Amino acid sequence: MLGRLNHVALAVPDLAAATAAYRDTLGARVSAPQALPEHGVTVVFVDVGNTKIELLEPLGAGSPIAAFLAKNPSGGMHHVCYEVDDILAARDSLQASGARVLGDGNPKTGAHGKPVLFLHPKDFFGTLVELEQS
Repeated sequence: MLGRLNHVALAVPDLAAATAAYRDTLGARVSAPQALPEHGVTVVFVDVGNTKIELLEPLGAGSPIAAFLAKNPSGGMHHVCYEVDDILAARDSLQASGARVLGDGNPKTGAHGKPVLFLHPKDFFGTLVELEQS
């Protein structure tokens, strides 16, 4: 079911500072910031060759990233994202196995313009898992 690791997402309190650190200090290629109101975040992708790092900053007070940063003011790892060939088949299989899909269970459009779902971290050893249609 799982394909390649698409990205590791890091919640950051200051997107501009985090972007500068990856670009200027580590020499990475970074994308322009992209606001995703449906997800309550602004994102920047850092290209590390074989995968990406997604830097997440809250977009509005109701953002789930704002709640994460309230508990982790310095930021930290938020989720991992894996590619799947068929997101609906993956969802159905996971739900049949007892895994919980967050939200209403229907895919939303993610930062790459593809359908995504999030799986409950308690079902995956404390790690929030995102699935993205490949």
